[in-house]
Amino acid sequence: MPRPIWSGAISFGLVNVPVKLFSATSAKDVRFHQIDGRTNSRIKQKRVSSTTGEEVPYEDIVKGYEMGTDRFVVITPEELDSLDPKATRTIDIEDFVDLDQIDPIFFERAYYLVPDKGGAKAYALLRAAMRETNKVGIARLVLRTKQYLAAIRAKDDVLIIETMLYPDEVNPVDELDLPGDDVDVSEREEKMARQLIDSLTTEFDPAQYRDEYRERVLALIEQKASGQEIVMDENPEEPAKVVDLMAALEASLAAAKKGKGG
Repeated sequence: MPRPIWSGAISFGLVNVPVKLFSATSAKDVRFHQIDGRTNSRIKQKRVSSTTGEEVPYEDIVKGYEMGTDRFVVITPEELDSLDPKATRTIDIEDFVDLDQIDPIFFERAYYLVPDKGGAKAYALLRAAMRETNKVGIARLVLRTKQYLAAIRAKDDVLIIETMLYPDEVNPVDELDLPGDDVDVSEREEKMARQLIDSLTTEFDPAQYRDEYRERVLALIEQKASGQEIVMDENPEEPAKVVDLMAALEASLAAAKKGKGG
């Protein structure tokens, strides 16, 4: 069993639920190192001064906040420590809301909450109540000296807590170049678009989706490691340009129906 990364309690009202926190996700990215192409040896990165070009010893490196071009305010570790949120072992639920009221853009990272010793009954009670009401608990917790806003929800047999972004961390769309209401979309085009969406609608099954790019990269690594010759496609497929939107909708709908045996 994996080791918990945090232990404490969920608090709502006067009820405490002892819990342990486990990572719910693990990235599967293919990671590469920087190496010298002449010797195939690892490259070490050095911290150098932009003024002198000389390497700076680790003990002489401090934190600085840029206030303008080449103008920094130096902050000491002691000053930061004095501002750290108080390390608590409590996840304090402040409100309960409907899940559909939370835009997914606010979700950051998911963790599993598992009952700790003596917490099974209270955990089961909270899980059952959240299932029945279909509510999400909005809470605060401190992880690694940082305070997070978080959402707690019931999924199957487990409670999941997801750290959330604060409103000022979500970029506004006001300055984006987006089409307005003056764009002319005909009723027929809109109907065809709805039909295409309906024809592609299905039950979500995450098992049917794979990271095909990662699989191809790993296969390429295996081929090169075994000494195979790699032949690259010199003419990658270019995306087709949409000239006639209605014709593209009709063709897409026909292809979708054919794919489903319609």
